[in-house]
Order: sequence, then C-alpha cells, then structure tokens
Amino acid sequence: MPQPRGFGYEQRTDGTVVVVHHGRTAATLRGARAQKFLAEVESGDRQLVMARWTGAYKIGNERTARNHPRNQGGRTRGR
Repeated sequence: MPQPRGFGYEQRTDGTVVVVHHGRTAATLRGARAQKFLAEVESGDRQLVMARWTGAYKIGNERTARNHPRNQGGRTRGR
C-alpha cells in the first residue's frame, strides 16, 4: 500500500489547526482535539497521522470487500 502524501497543516494563533490535502481544507480542529492532533503528529509519521485524522486513510482491502458476494446487493456475479 502506498504511503499517504500531500497533507499539511497550519496552526493558527487562536489554537485552531487546519489540515489540508493537496491545497484543499480536509479538516478543521479546535480545542482539545487540536491539541491531541498536534501531540500525535509530532510523535509519529506526519502524513499517516493526518490521513487518519481526516478520514482519508485507506487500509488496502476496499476492492476485495467490494467484490465479496455478501456485498453484491443480491446480484449474482458474472451477469
């Protein structure tokens, strides 16, 4: 699985943290959530932490799960 990239963040003077992905706002964190995010991003893989906090984190099995017969919605495979 490729590592997430293209994330960045900006800490504003009022304590708000804005997380961006490829130049677009992906999340805005305030208060305790912002402080928790900052502590986590400083202690781990920054790109991975930001991807997880914004919900842009893929675990790699989406295609497998989509193709599972249980997730076909009553359709028979191959039709």
